[in-house]
Amino acid sequence: MNNLDSSFKLIKKKLHEAGLKLTPQRELTVEVLLEKEKDHLSAEEIYMLVKSKNTGIGLATVYRTLEILTDLEIINKLTFQDGIARYDLNLNDEKHQHHHLLCLKCGKIEEVKNDMLLEIEIEIEKEYQFTVKDHRLTFHGICRNCSAN
Repeated sequence: MNNLDSSFKLIKKKLHEAGLKLTPQRELTVEVLLEKEKDHLSAEEIYMLVKSKNTGIGLATVYRTLEILTDLEIINKLTFQDGIARYDLNLNDEKHQHHHLLCLKCGKIEEVKNDMLLEIEIEIEKEYQFTVKDHRLTFHGICRNCSAN
């Protein structure tokens, strides 16, 4: 079983545990999210890709599916400086999300997998008696491709 299959099964399981079915429309949306996992797509971009697979699906259906997947913490809704909500798979059940590098020239978003803020988080919890549930960090700069040009 490849990684795509195991991710698909995990999503199906999470939906089932929440009392929801993997309808054909949800299945197509999940399929697009898995295929384009590294792309941080907007709802409209996801809709266009889903619509290319099934012309009968509506934008409202895709939005509802994204909302359900966000509520179930299967995906994260991220908003960068362009104000457009983008979606990112969250299948590892980790306490924290990864961080992002955002190129200010081309808009490319790259993921940083290591959580380098864990020590700072522990200090914040001690110093302020504040229980941190999550943190998000985006570095704004110029990617290697744009720097080379």
